Amino acid sequence: MKSITVEELRELQESGADFQLIDVREDYEYDEANLGGLLIPLATVIDEADQISKDKRVIIHCRSGKRSANAIAALEGMKGYTNLENLEGGILAYIDAFGLDD
Repeated sequence: MKSITVEELRELQESGADFQLIDVREDYEYDEANLGGLLIPLATVIDEADQISKDKRVIIHCRSGKRSANAIAALEGMKGYTNLENLEGGILAYIDAFGLDD
């Protein structure tokens, strides 16, 4: 499974690169803090796969990296995705490194 560090994600965000960010946490977690990604909770990720691009880089994150890894495994295995990357440490690592912009 491919992965990306929070530093690499931050560089992508700042450079204006064309990528998709998917958040597989629950609604209440997204409401508490988010990175601006598209919210598709893990339980619905297969049913909502049509919202996830197959044509560009896609970074998937959760709280710490476990749910996003499960989402990637499911999407690769069941839907044939080859362009997905897991955010190492999830949103917690991102907040530790950079905080969140309000």
